[in-house]
Amino acid sequence: MTNPHHESQTPQFTDEELAYVASLFDAARNGDTQLLASAVAAGVPVNLTNDKGDTLLNLAAYQEREETVAMLLAHGADTERVSDMGFTALVCGVFRGNEAITRALLEAGAGQATGHQHAQEVARVFGQQHLLPLLEEFERPGA
Repeated sequence: MTNPHHESQTPQFTDEELAYVASLFDAARNGDTQLLASAVAAGVPVNLTNDKGDTLLNLAAYQEREETVAMLLAHGADTERVSDMGFTALVCGVFRGNEAITRALLEAGAGQATGHQHAQEVARVFGQQHLLPLLEEFERPGA
């Protein structure tokens, strides 16, 4: 017999709470590192993910927000999270041709083969060959 008072329900968020969460994804896109750092310090998960599977780290990498990427990595952001489209933060950084973000992600242990396409293949296909020496430098067996 189940207790009707303890049935599992989907959490209901207020419009204000939903707007706050949306503002965090905007902060990642816009490079508002201080706002995100405060939110993470207050308990917001560093691996917060939106309805498209994008993490704060993915969005910051795609928008080339180097300081934001560095802060998220310093707080333990997972470099291996894959968006619904099959992208990791590393693939986003490579796609954009951003050497500093690519290096930061590689130094944090980002796998080149995580997701739908290998990071080196992304560099070749999207004309970011200048990143190939860096990617090869961090290549691990099986990665």
